[in-house]
Parts: sequence; structure tokens; C-alpha cells
Amino acid sequence: MAEYDIAVIGGDKRTAYMIPFFMERGYRVIGYKVYHTREEIRADGYADSLRQAMESAGIIVGGIPIEKKGIVNLRELSRHMRKCHTVFGGVIPEAFRQECGERGILCYDFMRDESLAVFNAVATAEGAILEALLHKETNIHQSSSLVLGYGRCGKVLCDKLKALSAEVTVCANSQPELALAEAMGMKALPMGSLTEALTGFEYIYNTIPAVVLGGERLKQVKKEALIIDIASGRGGLDYQEAERLQIRALHCLGLPGKYAAGISAKRLADYVIAKMQG
Repeated sequence: MAEYDIAVIGGDKRTAYMIPFFMERGYRVIGYKVYHTREEIRADGYADSLRQAMESAGIIVGGIPIEKKGIVNLRELSRHMRKCHTVFGGVIPEAFRQECGERGILCYDFMRDESLAVFNAVATAEGAILEALLHKETNIHQSSSLVLGYGRCGKVLCDKLKALSAEVTVCANSQPELALAEAMGMKALPMGSLTEALTGFEYIYNTIPAVVLGGERLKQVKKEALIIDIASGRGGLDYQEAERLQIRALHCLGLPGKYAAGISAKRLADYVIAKMQG
């Protein structure tokens, strides 16, 4: 019998804050490289290595994303996985999920659950607006705000900016998405017309995980503008060029963990427990 029920590994505040929620439900928890110190987050035990953590528990709970440089490496995780394991985490690469399936290991990606993904989008949108307020001395009210992309995060962000009386423009490739944005009270801007329109915005929020703001487009951004990039991975703009042009651009990853860790952790812990009990 494993010494612990759950191993919580890596991640940010959200991952660390799951520990007390698990313990309140009677689960024995071991932590490994969790965000907080042992004094601040008290697990039942702490592992000195990933191997020790995984040998100690059958349920492995990672962060969002599950892989983080210097903390959790998926190759190492794979080496220590056994058929008795169930793995949870966010933004899990498809190749890793396939490997788990081939080895008979259950693997759940938080971001593939629609309710969790929508909740994450809400926390991300609120965090993006807070970053905007913290880094630019002006109001959101009546600001000329551009949102690049109208997927899950883009829609929620637009809705919240609109509620703050911002003048919101949506830029996307999809005509149905642009039509929906217009129906919801936003202005619509086709991606092909983006370059010449960029000079008119105070705030630019990017949700597209591809470089849509390269050199030529960045040259059109006015110096007093602020770019908030919430796209995953390497983001959606050329940061070297932005720095050369002295344009303020922030790549804001993990906003739910930064500003809404407690409630996010509860949602994630509830999801894990439901799967364990199911």
C-alpha cells in the first residue's frame, strides 16, 4: 500500500493550494517542488525527488502546464510512471497523453474539461485587466481596446472589458467569430486589416498563441500603448522587436495562479476528487 494517496508536484500557487483541500477531505498528500515553502503549505510529507514522490502515491497531480523547466520534466515523469498511476495536469502534450493510453495509465488534462477551461478563462481575463490597470496610468473606461482572437479567453475578456465601458474591437480571421463579436456589441476587424489599424489603440490584448505582432505591425503601435499578451507558449509577438521599439509588452502567463489561486485550486481539487471517486 502506498504511503500517500496523492503526490502534488510542481506548478504554481494553484497547485500548492490544492494540498489543504485534499487534506481536508481526508487524503494523505506528499508534495514535491510545490510553489510555497513547507512552512506555508503543510502537506503530510515532502519528497526530495520526483521518483520518491511518484513511488509514494498513486495519484499524481501536476500544474498548468504540467511541464515546467527546472521543476517537472515529462521524460523523467514518464520514466517513473507505472500502471498504478493516474496523472492530472494542464496543457498536457498529446504525445504524452497517447503514451499514457498505450501503457494503461489514466491521464486527465484540466484544460480539456470545458467547465474548468471556462473558469480558467474568467480568471485569466480578470488578471489581464488587472495587469493593464497596474501598468498604465489611465482608465479602462472609454479606452480604445483591441482584443486579438475571439476564442474562449477572447470572448470572456471582451465581455469584461465591455462591462467596464471600454471601446472594444475584436480582430480575428474567422468571419463567424467577427459576426458574433459585432452581435455582442464589439467592433470587428479582419486580420488582414490589422496593420493599418494598430495605431488607434491604447490597449492591445493578445490571446492568439502565434506571432501575430511582428516587426512591421509593431512599428504601427503607438509608443504610449500597452500590450498584454496572455497567449500560451512563447506568446503572440516579437518581444525583441517590441523592446527595440520601446513598446511596453507584457507576457502574462499563469494569471489564475497569480490572482485567483485559492478558488482555482478548489475547482481543480474538486475535479481530481470527482475523478478519483468516479
